[in-house]
Amino acid sequence: MPHVYPYTDAPRLPEAGELDLSALVPGAGTPVEIEIGPGRGWFLVERLEAVPDARLVGLEIRRKWATIVDRRLASRGLGTRGRVFAEDARLVLPRVPSGSVRAVFIHFPDPWWKKRHQKRRVATGGLLEEVVRVLVPGGELFLQTDVEERASEFETLVESAPLLAPAGDGSAGPGARLSENPYLARSPRERRAMKDGLPVVRLRYRRLPASP
Repeated sequence: MPHVYPYTDAPRLPEAGELDLSALVPGAGTPVEIEIGPGRGWFLVERLEAVPDARLVGLEIRRKWATIVDRRLASRGLGTRGRVFAEDARLVLPRVPSGSVRAVFIHFPDPWWKKRHQKRRVATGGLLEEVVRVLVPGGELFLQTDVEERASEFETLVESAPLLAPAGDGSAGPGARLSENPYLARSPRERRAMKDGLPVVRLRYRRLPASP
């Protein structure tokens, strides 16, 4: 018998053309939010339950978790406002219309310590350019990590993005740093880091209007 690969039915996006994310989660009228790498997906679940007008699209490269979380959202009655697709955000964002996203969340991206693995990093300049492009003016980019080195690298990277302004709260230092997660939802990794007493660096930026 031929081998049957698991999760071949993982939710996928159309292979070509511009992507209308609003059509994928048509449950409200606000701009869509994107989570890059939602993993087990509890941030999406909690945010959708806490914010009735939120609409979220998760981009998860692992087919297993994209399938499990997308089904979980549907089973909880959240499937009209939240979907997860087995896709690479680096390939999807260039197909999203400019100025159509309210927020982008990146929770605890893998630091990929080894040099030969660094090409796998998500939070890079190329992705950042696309994040800036798709955000609405006033839209937010939120990244958190428990690796101070990666947080500092990202802060330096954002300095090259003139349309992103630091939007920290001042209590965790100057610039983009926040002392707390303000989005009424936590990822499993965030909960584990807090339980283990690991310091979490939270960074928030806001998209500025383009110069006339």
